[in-house]
Amino acid sequence: MKVKVLVADKFSEKHIQQLKDMDLEVVYSPKLGEKDLPEAAKDADILVVRSTIVNAETINSSNKLNLIVRAGAGVNNINIQAANQKGVYVANCPGMNSVAVAELTIGHMISLDRRIPDNVIDFRNGKWNKAEYSKAEGLMGKNLGIIGVGNIGKEVAKRALAFGMNVYGKDISRIEGVMIKDFSEMDQILPMCDIITIHLPATSDTKGLFNKKMFSYMKPNALLINTSRADVIDEDALLEAIKEKNIRVAVDVFNGEPEGKSGEVKSKLQNNPNIYVTHHIGASTEQAQNAVADETIRIIKDFVNSGIIAHWVNRAKVTGAHYQLVVKHYDKPGVLASILAVIRDGNINIEEIENIIFEGGVVACCTMKLKSPATADMLKQMNENKNVLSVSHVAI
Repeated sequence: MKVKVLVADKFSEKHIQQLKDMDLEVVYSPKLGEKDLPEAAKDADILVVRSTIVNAETINSSNKLNLIVRAGAGVNNINIQAANQKGVYVANCPGMNSVAVAELTIGHMISLDRRIPDNVIDFRNGKWNKAEYSKAEGLMGKNLGIIGVGNIGKEVAKRALAFGMNVYGKDISRIEGVMIKDFSEMDQILPMCDIITIHLPATSDTKGLFNKKMFSYMKPNALLINTSRADVIDEDALLEAIKEKNIRVAVDVFNGEPEGKSGEVKSKLQNNPNIYVTHHIGASTEQAQNAVADETIRIIKDFVNSGIIAHWVNRAKVTGAHYQLVVKHYDKPGVLASILAVIRDGNINIEEIENIIFEGGVVACCTMKLKSPATADMLKQMNENKNVLSVSHVAI
């Protein structure tokens, strides 16, 4: 029986054909929405999505789902908790769309400074107002604060430096690879910056990060750009800051964004002249989409051919393992099973296990992470096995 892949978002014909060439059963349904997925993905082995929401019902009602690939960087549209409880791998494609998002970010900076959208709207409405639109300041020499200096933030920094801007960064870890100054506290970086651009994932720590307190640190007339996640900004606090400080804002994401690709839209941001909103198009360039699709194909190919999960995001970073057991043994049938039987009889849970074969296929090395320590008697039983070469047991 063929592995069934459901592609529930837009994918190029070329990449769909590449999946078919791997002898997979491919169902291409780019118009599926959140409510359609539970039924559509019921018998799929692999699910590929871009922005479509994969809720708990989709995961729990599936019969064979093994892998969900987010054809993009963030995975906030996938119910990770449900995937964890069902044992479904979740993978993403980090860094593939970084340049595209960085380009849009720079575009927003220029648009805010030159008020390009307002220029265009007035012209289309037959209004000429050159005196008003000649008041731009320019970007050269401005202080730019990048909040979140990951793949996208670094690409923004490269481009901003080329514009002659002074670039400062705030990240959860040490910033490396770009010529920018690292600030550890928001109350240090926000007051000094003319422009702030946000590039953060959606997490419990970042939700509502830009609240009334954060906006109080920002300079009057500063520019704010968000091409990351809507949850990072408290929109009520943002509107208040615009009113009090004349902050001007450009966002590619907002709360209540429609799931569909077209239709009506309503937002508390849409009638504010200080706010520009684009249609969540940060990663929507042909270059970026092709790079993401290529990486998606690679992830699926590795999984199908070898069981390897590239960019596996829901693998436990911390387990209950406190001990490590390493057993070198002859690579023969039943040897490893006998070792595992000793551990089972000792009522010890194995949190992780990896068995690696030495070149030549004679000897293997099995590394196990254990929740509880193996007893001296258990280690003795293992060492007495004539097919075991050595046993090492340490606390970790």
